[in-house]
Formats: sequence, structure tokens, C-alpha cells
Amino acid sequence: MATEVEDMSPPETTASLLSLASASQQPYVSELLSFTLDRLHKEPELLRVDAERIQRQMQEVAVGNYRAFITAADALLAIRQEVSSIDKHLESLIGEVPKLTCGCTEFIDSAENILEKRKMNQALLANHSTLLDLLEIPQLMDTCVRNGNFDEALDLEAFVSKLATMHPKLPVIQALAAEVRQTTQSLLSQLLQKLRSNIQLPECLRIIGYLRRIGVFGEYEMRLQFLRCREAWLTGILEDLDQKNAYEYLKGMINCHRMHLFDVVNQYRAIFADDTSGSEENYDGGLLFSWAMHQITSHLKTLKIMLPKITEGGSLSNILDQCMYCAMGLGWVGLDFRGLLPPLFEEAVLNLFSKNMSTAVENFQLVLDSHRWVPLPSVGFPSSGINDDSKDDVTPPSYLMEHPPLAVFINGVSAALNELRPCAPLSLKNVIAHELIKGLQAVSDSLLRYNTTRMLRLNESNLFLSLCRAFVEVVFPHCATCFGRCYPGGASIVMDAKSSYDGLSRILAASSSPEPSNKVAKTISTDATSATENGVTSQVEEKQVESPTEKEENSSIPLQNPETTPHES
Repeated sequence: MATEVEDMSPPETTASLLSLASASQQPYVSELLSFTLDRLHKEPELLRVDAERIQRQMQEVAVGNYRAFITAADALLAIRQEVSSIDKHLESLIGEVPKLTCGCTEFIDSAENILEKRKMNQALLANHSTLLDLLEIPQLMDTCVRNGNFDEALDLEAFVSKLATMHPKLPVIQALAAEVRQTTQSLLSQLLQKLRSNIQLPECLRIIGYLRRIGVFGEYEMRLQFLRCREAWLTGILEDLDQKNAYEYLKGMINCHRMHLFDVVNQYRAIFADDTSGSEENYDGGLLFSWAMHQITSHLKTLKIMLPKITEGGSLSNILDQCMYCAMGLGWVGLDFRGLLPPLFEEAVLNLFSKNMSTAVENFQLVLDSHRWVPLPSVGFPSSGINDDSKDDVTPPSYLMEHPPLAVFINGVSAALNELRPCAPLSLKNVIAHELIKGLQAVSDSLLRYNTTRMLRLNESNLFLSLCRAFVEVVFPHCATCFGRCYPGGASIVMDAKSSYDGLSRILAASSSPEPSNKVAKTISTDATSATENGVTSQVEEKQVESPTEKEENSSIPLQNPETTPHES
């Protein structure tokens, strides 16, 4: 190392020494380099002397300023303690900083929310009147519906629907739309209820227009709903009629269908006019035809049920006339059902006539069973004979009043024919003739059965034979004549059934009356005279034992006159 230093030049040696010294030592090193050798030899001693001096000065300073040093030491100790405490507090502060950060963040968020709410409240305050109007829309719409202002109500509904479409995420708007939908349902119910009332075409057009604006029903469903509502209205009218009186009920039903069914069909055609564009939406698929057929079928079913409850021929005739008039009126809209009426009325007429004939036969049987065979006073009759009735007069022969059972039967037949005459279908000519013949056959059978089961004395037997002869020679031809007035040519049909009284003819032939048939009038006159004479004697003999009821039963029965005006069905 020394060799290297010796080899180096003086400037290089100085530079190397300066580089080895620190920055604080470089001035002293520079000074050392400027000393001479002797000075350098003395330098250690000088440095020692300076060190001692400095040491003594330090001791003097320490002795002179020991209080300051003690205070400084105490201060240093206190500072160390304070620094430790500060260090601990800083650590706790560092631990609390995240919480402070979170709190600040929450405060910022809360402040932002408060600001948003404040802005919203300011906007709400600025638009208070507008919002109030919006919130009152459901109540206003309900008021419009109640007062019948349907156009305004539908305008409000369209406005709210537009708002709900524009603001689908606003709860207030959606709640408002829900309330409006409820009010719309009330509007829909009120419109349908109006369709179930007595309204004319202009009102129907307005209601259908409102329903189309609501958009609840499709085209086909709207047509179906219209027909359902109108049918409910017609049904309500029919339900208000009194069903206890069949005649009045049918009159009301026919008038209802004649007027209102015609109106409903025309209203449907005017409102739902089918176009020829081929659009399936505007095509009802025969809906109107099906509905109209349902109404006509219901009409005919009601007729079939109620017609048998009518017990008067005149009432049947009136109902038939009204039905024909109704069908003719409905024919203008393609609902002519006149061809379906004859079977219903033919059945009703036949049932009515059969019922009246059965009543006549039953009454005859009752009077015959309770009849007492005593002679009654003779009643005058034309001298031309019993069978010589004029062509224009069908008055029952007064001779029959001497035979109460036959008088009751003739009255019943006359009543049946009088009920038949206003409504006598030509198609039932043979059937009704058969019913009449059946009634006559029943009377003949009853007389035969009476003759077989009863034991009569001689005078009673004569009276019974007189009654049988009157039935064969008077009652049968008279019934045929009366039937001929209802049906031209009908008398021959009844007279051809003479086999109905063959049994009575045999009884009369086997009786002891030998008089020829051309002297019937004289024989009857003689029998009537003797019956009068015998009647007086018999009545005197039995006057004390005969009760008032028996007198009433044996008294003469007035005969009913069948109406002479013929009826053409």
C-alpha cells in the first residue's frame, strides 16, 4: 500500500485522500495536506491539547448548566413517553379511519338521497295541481259513468292507458291505471245492462261503439254478447207475463216476439253489417241465423206447452190469427214460420174436441145412471117430423127435452162443435168425425150396457125404448147435420157410420112396436100424449116420496143451439 502511495504523484495522492474523507472531514484533510512535516509531527499533540481543553470546557459547561441538562433529560424522557402515547393514539386512529371513511360514505349517500328527495319534493310542489288532477281521474271517471257521460269516461280511460304505457315503472301511474280498469269494468257492466233494456237502434249503435272503444270483446264476441243481452231482455219481458192465464200469456208472448224480435234482427243487421271483403273478423258464421232459430224454436215449444191449456175454440182461433200475423211480420226478416204452426194447432184443436166429447159422454152417463124412468110433459115439435130439419136451422129438436140424458149429451156435443167451429182445420175433418162417431158409439154402448144390467118394469121399458129410438132417429142425424155445418160434406161421413147403433136397432126391432118408420111422428105424438096422462098419474102417486133433488134431476133440461155460421179453416 505504501509502495502504491510512493509511486503516486503529489496531486494524485491529495485527490485520493480527499476522496477517502467524509464531507465534514474534507476541510481538515485539506488543511493537513498544506502542513509541513514538522507541523504534521506536532499535530497529534496539538489535537490532544485541544481535546483536553474541550473536555474541560464541556465539564465546566455541564457544571454551570447542569440544571438545563437535567431539565433537558426530563424533557427528553417526557417527550419519549408522549411520543409513545402519541404512537398508541395514532395506531387507534389508524384503526378508526375505515369507520370514519364508511361513515363519511354513508353520510354522502344519505345526503344525496336527501337531495334527491328534496328535488322530488320541489318537483312535486311545482306540479302539485297536475298530480292532483291525475289522482282524481278515477273518481272523475266514475262520476262520468254514473251520469251516463260515456264519451268523457272513455277519453279518460284512453289517457290513463297512454300514461301507463309511457311510464311502466312508476307505481303511482300503475296504481292509477288499476283503479281506472276497475271503473272500466263498471262501465262495461252498465253498457251491457243498457243492452238488456228496451232501447232503439240509435242507442244500440252508441253502446256498441263504446264497447268497441273499450276493446274488451273481439268482433265475434261482441256480436254474441249483443244477442245474449237482447235475449235476456226478451226473456225478462216474457217472465213478467202471467203464466196462470194461458191465453193472455200467449197473446203477450206473440206480441213480444212480433215487435221486439223483428227489431232485434234489424238492429243486428244494421250494427254488424257483414261486408264482402272476405275478412273472417266481420263474418258471424251464421250466428244471427242460429240465434233466430233458437228464438223461433222456443216460441214453438211454448205454444206446444200452453195451447193444451186453452179451453175455448175462440181463444184458439185468436191465438192462431196472431201467430200467423206474427210469422208474416217476421217473414220480412226471413223468419216466416207459418208452415210450422198447423201441426201445433191441429193437435190442440183435436185435444180440445176430444176433451169436450169425453165430457159430454161422461155427463150423459151420469144423468143416465141417476135418471128415474117417469113420463115427463110432452114438448111440442114441428109436425113435419123429427128428421125433417131445415137446411139452415140446426136447432136441437125440442122433443129431446123429454129425455134428459140425450138432452145433456146433445148440449155437450153442441158445445164441443161450437168450440170447434172458430178453428176447424180441414186436415182434421176425418179425425174429428171419428172422434164424434166414437162419442156416439160410447153413448150407444152405454145404452146397450144399461139395457143389459138394469131390470125395468113395462112402463120404464117403454120409456127406455123411446129414448133409444130418439137417439137413433134424432140424435145421430142431428149430430151429423151439426158436424156438416163445421165441415162441408162432413154429415155424410158421420151418417156412414150407422153401424155404431146396430145394437140399439136390434133392440128396437125386437121390441113390441110394430109401427112403420114413416109413422114415427104420429107414434111419438101418441106416446107423448099417453106419457103425459101417465105422467100426471105417476107424479101424483109418487109426490109424497119424491125429494126436491129428484124433482130437479127429472125436470126438463134446456137444449143449447149450435152456432149456424160455418167456419172455413
